[in-house]
Amino acid sequence: MFHGTITALVTPFRDGAIDEDAFRAHVERQIEAGVDAIVPAGTTGEAATLSFDEHKALIRMAVEQAAGRVPVIAGTGSNNTAESIELTRAARELGADAALLISPYYNKPTQEGIYQHYRAVAEAVHLPQILYNVPGRTASSIQPETVGRLARIPNIVGIKDATADMDQLVRLMAEAGDAIRYLSGDDATVTPFMALGGHGVISVVSNVAPERMKALTEAMRAGDAPRAAAIQRELAPLNAAMFMQSNPIPVKAACAMMGWMGWEIRLPLTVLPEAGRERLAGELRAAGLSPECVHP
Repeated sequence: MFHGTITALVTPFRDGAIDEDAFRAHVERQIEAGVDAIVPAGTTGEAATLSFDEHKALIRMAVEQAAGRVPVIAGTGSNNTAESIELTRAARELGADAALLISPYYNKPTQEGIYQHYRAVAEAVHLPQILYNVPGRTASSIQPETVGRLARIPNIVGIKDATADMDQLVRLMAEAGDAIRYLSGDDATVTPFMALGGHGVISVVSNVAPERMKALTEAMRAGDAPRAAAIQRELAPLNAAMFMQSNPIPVKAACAMMGWMGWEIRLPLTVLPEAGRERLAGELRAAGLSPECVHP
């Protein structure tokens, strides 16, 4: 279930509210492109600025629109363990296939605290759960030894590792072995990640180039590393442009440029500035995509 190209979905807004029609159309676009799963209400989906009701509504919409055609991995992480349990329980009740839980941010817990946090959620909610390690955003790195302990909990089934550190991946695998699935959280290093035994990517760039990212992960799964490497090199400029500012600022702008949704993004994030828009539009064109509107 947890392999290949998994899209970390953006959340369209209109006049301060979730744009349900644009969101459902975006989910449909991803499924038609052949992605292997979708993630609503994650970091790319601006989960930090969603209310509880919006968070749950987004998961519901994704489950309804996917209609069993692809797995739905709901973002349910928080730095408040009780809140994370509530969101994960809601995801299960709404029909999500799994949950993705970011490591507790801001609090700066110890490794024991991280372990107890994930253990509490896993024991409270019987739903497959994927750890999410992105220390560049959380200041809370899940160490390989902690992952090894967590991998022994039956419904902890994977980890999204966004460190772009291949040594970290090797150490994770040494600790957790085949007990969990390994998913990259860094579009720029999917090929080496999978070459070391990773199972796929939870991707930002697949919001706008799902077919290309799917081709990359399929090539790696088929053992065609040269083809995957060629696609990785082709995508490199677009990958870089997607992170010229904090995610999801550029990818939200890219989706707006493609005419798929409005430019609206929630504070404290702001719309990509003009210079960035010109660069991003150029990279979209170079990737064979055709932006309709470069400016809001």
